[in-house]
Amino acid sequence: MPKMKTKSGAKKRFALTGTGKIKRKHAYKSHILTKKTTKRKRNLTYSTTVEKADAANVKEMLQG
Repeated sequence: MPKMKTKSGAKKRFALTGTGKIKRKHAYKSHILTKKTTKRKRNLTYSTTVEKADAANVKEMLQG
């Protein structure tokens, strides 16, 4: 049986931390930024982690 390939969309969007958590970027930071407040845009800049409920699905997509 051939090897499983990593989903290329997932490898561009997620990164594993040293403790095994999955890091992701916030959405809504790419366009139509004029109507969003500076505080909202600033808070969308930083990375966050994937929720526990979604972590198993993301890890499966990253397994190559």
